[in-house]
Amino acid sequence: MKYTDFEKLKFNLIIESPGRINIIGEHTDYNNGFVLPTAIDKKIHFKFRKNNSKGTCNVASSNFKTSFSFNLDNTNKTDQQWENYILGVVNGIQQLSDKLEGFDCILNSDIPIGSGLSSSAALECGLAFGLNELFQLNLSKQTIVKIGQKAEHDYVGTKCGIMDQFASVMSKKDHVILLDCQSLDFEYVPIHIQPYKILLLNTNVSHNLADGEYNKRRHLCEKGVAIIQKKYQNVKSLRDVSTQMLAEFKNEFSEDLFNKCTYVVDEKVRVLKTVEALKKNELKVMGKNMYKTHNGLQHFYDVSCQELDFLVDFTKQYDEIIGARMMGGGFGGCTINIIHEDFIDSFISKVSDAYYKKFNIKLTSFEAMPSEGTTIKNI
Repeated sequence: MKYTDFEKLKFNLIIESPGRINIIGEHTDYNNGFVLPTAIDKKIHFKFRKNNSKGTCNVASSNFKTSFSFNLDNTNKTDQQWENYILGVVNGIQQLSDKLEGFDCILNSDIPIGSGLSSSAALECGLAFGLNELFQLNLSKQTIVKIGQKAEHDYVGTKCGIMDQFASVMSKKDHVILLDCQSLDFEYVPIHIQPYKILLLNTNVSHNLADGEYNKRRHLCEKGVAIIQKKYQNVKSLRDVSTQMLAEFKNEFSEDLFNKCTYVVDEKVRVLKTVEALKKNELKVMGKNMYKTHNGLQHFYDVSCQELDFLVDFTKQYDEIIGARMMGGGFGGCTINIIHEDFIDSFISKVSDAYYKKFNIKLTSFEAMPSEGTTIKNI
């Protein structure tokens, strides 16, 4: 089906699936650690309808004015990455249910791509959520989360943790989620940040190291665990490793491996301390921890880049900004900043000018409000 054909269709189900931010807890999810994400008010909007065929599926993107079709009998990977997100989700559902039939779906996103806001998780989870509703599959929200993660692993090739999909589906307005990525136990933590707001600054760069380097970091963490397990057999991931335990292996690790593991172990502690601070409304403690996280990501985990570092360093001269760090997988994307609401316009002007002068790149910025997870929108 051509893209222009979708404009003539009448759809009867609308789903909104949000991107996410992560206050703190970066690169800890695939180490079974703790994270503190929430969905935001930037979303992918899906329209669905059954098309009365047994297996013909048509999916279109209004952002890119493109579409593709496939049959439920053949959900093999293609050479188009965005198609593989769709195919991976459909394949994952087929492994759990035989109720899927032909459908049409068109999607439109206002999540900036490459910004570290997990547009991929929003795509996976919004599609799975919508098909679950359209065909009354009775899949739980947690199952939809796992279908999205599996699609990313098996069809896209990024061995992501569970955080992005979990936040996209499970979030609650005006709260962050303390998620235990080992047990999937979670707690909603109210976030009252007035008179501050969350401001995202998009570097508008995406260094092409991201996916390969992401998987390499995961492999290094697993390598460190394998060495520690020789003495501590109960250690299953870096989640189970304390600072004191890790120090015992400093001479057995390369400097690089020790630094990577140190960051993850330290970040686990920072997340829990940040939750304690939020519960006491100690926003400046949260902010200091965010700066510490960026320092670790920059110097120990090596996933930052000069554009991200410039933006974080630029904030440190202003008392109105109490915390900032890079967010997401790294090598580009956004910084997250906790900034006084009265200083937002002035700061955006200052940092945009400085960033353009330094890199000859236009900076984009937007506020992000903690929002509800994936939902059905009334037509």
